[in-house]
Parts: sequence; structure tokens; C-alpha cells
Amino acid sequence: MGVQVLFSFVIYVLVNAFTPGPGNILALNTMTNNGWKRGKPLFFGIFTGYFFVQALCAIFIYGLDNFITPIMSVLTYTGVIYILWLAYQVAISKPNNKASEKQPSFWIGFVLQIVNVKIFLFGITSLTGYVIPYYSSLGMLLFFEMIIAAIGTLATVTWIFFGGLFQKAYFKHFRVINIILALLLLQCAVGLLLQ
Repeated sequence: MGVQVLFSFVIYVLVNAFTPGPGNILALNTMTNNGWKRGKPLFFGIFTGYFFVQALCAIFIYGLDNFITPIMSVLTYTGVIYILWLAYQVAISKPNNKASEKQPSFWIGFVLQIVNVKIFLFGITSLTGYVIPYYSSLGMLLFFEMIIAAIGTLATVTWIFFGGLFQKAYFKHFRVINIILALLLLQCAVGLLLQ
């Protein structure tokens, strides 16, 4: 793989990882509503799910290419339903700092990534567009997918950071911000259906 192709790969990965998607939006909303300490299980679920999904993408590309299409179709519709549910939950959520309230869970973050078709498509297109022409071993495919997952995790941490940075403003204007975040999630769901 030449420097120009590697540079293009990195740019593609950065743009895809940092754009709003269900995981980034949920991380931002959870940080503004609950803070780092209470949101930590959900964040680690998102991170773990990201690495898990990218490993699945590498395995699919390596030897199960006939299996991808039916799975992607099911994941697309499952993802749309889950994202719509998340959009509703974000829209109706209120700031909450009460320890007695239910905490965000690891499994919500993890499951979100499992049905997050954006990162499946992201991993698959990254491999097929930039890596497969140069490398075809499972080890190299996994290596590049772990780079993608690490950059995706860094992007989510950035969204978490901004959630913490704007927490005071969020408490003042939470309804408007939640509606905007819910609309962004709706846009993600519509985008999945239009692909």
C-alpha cells in the first residue's frame, strides 16, 4: 500500500468516524445528561461494540462475502428501529443527576454498535476500497479494522468531551438540544433506509 492510498484511507476513516452517528450522538447525550462517571458503562459498551463490529467486518470480508448481504439487510432494518427508539428516548430525556435513577448500561452501548449499520458499512467499504487491493490475509484485515475502531473510539471520546464541556449550557436548553439530537438520529435512520 502506497503513501497516497494510506493517506486517503486515513482521511476516509477520520471523516467517517467523527461525523454524527448513533454512537456519537448517544455518547454526547449521555455525557450531558449523566456525566462521565454515570455514563462510563455505556461509553465502554460503545467502545467494545465498535471493536467487535470491526472484527466481524474483517471476518466477513475475509471469507464470508456471500453471507454479508442478507445480514446487512436484517441489520439495516433492526438498526433503523433501534435508532428510532433512541431518537424518541433522547427527545423525551431530561437532565438527571440523581443516583437513584437507572444508570446508562454497557449493554445499551454495545447493542447500539451491533445494530449500527453505519459502522458496518464503514468497516466494509474501508477494507474493500483501500485494503483488499493490497492485503488479503485475515491478520492484515483485522489490523486495519482495529485502526478503524481505535479512531472511531477516539471520535466518540471527542463527542463525550464536548458533552462535558457544554453540560451547563445543556441544562439550560436541554429540550432544544435533545430535539436537535433526536432529529440527527432520525436523519441517521432515514439515511440507512435510503442506502
